[in-house]
Amino acid sequence: MRENLYFITDAHLGSGPDSPQRERELCRFLDTIKDRCHTLVLLGDMFDFWFSYRYVVPRGHVRLLGKLAELADSGIKMHFFTGNHDMWTFDYLEREIGLVQHEEPIAMEFDGKRFLIGHGDGLDRTDKSFNRIRRVFHNRFCQRMFALLPSGLTFGIAVNWSDSNKVKHSRQDTLHYLGDDREGIVQYCNERLAGEHFDYCVFGHRHTPVVRQIQPGTTYVNVGDWMLNRNYAVYTPGQGLHLYDLKTDKEVI
Repeated sequence: MRENLYFITDAHLGSGPDSPQRERELCRFLDTIKDRCHTLVLLGDMFDFWFSYRYVVPRGHVRLLGKLAELADSGIKMHFFTGNHDMWTFDYLEREIGLVQHEEPIAMEFDGKRFLIGHGDGLDRTDKSFNRIRRVFHNRFCQRMFALLPSGLTFGIAVNWSDSNKVKHSRQDTLHYLGDDREGIVQYCNERLAGEHFDYCVFGHRHTPVVRQIQPGTTYVNVGDWMLNRNYAVYTPGQGLHLYDLKTDKEVI
């Protein structure tokens, strides 16, 4: 019976020699949930880099793309949030697969519960340098200029930027929960909660699996990643939202 809501984030496919194995594991996992999945939410950075050219498709990821198309054709609803690594998917995934794409956090209702959902990049107001770069990357004129460059050059630039960005965000001093007053995503959630209620706030980006109550009646969940870990979150009607690590087959508490 398809009644569950699943969340997966930050696979960074295309990065590292183990990327093909991560992709196969992800496809196998999607096979295991397809009979129970009502809605699948991909929270961003599923690809380490993507640029949707007008006539060509970036090399790789065919297994995941085919699996997502199969699930969509079977009636599973899907949402895809662009991350800071795969923000340039444009409308390709919507047209070819049929999922719904989002560039900013959204409110969603499921089984009578209210969810605030997004990738999480750009929400930390203290990271001014990253936010400036993000505005450039989201600028339509800059995107058109980037598209005019030879694909070999654009992918070379993207890989170098991606590697340096991952080094920055993989420092040991960031790979744990920093506290409500230092987590930009949590601060954003609390600002939204000042004006409306959400039962769950679900994000990615931080690569740090977290489940904690940030306000009475509101649980913050950072799904972690599918790159170093194999995290996923699932909401089951009557049972609530739970976060798991597929590697250990244990719930993250």
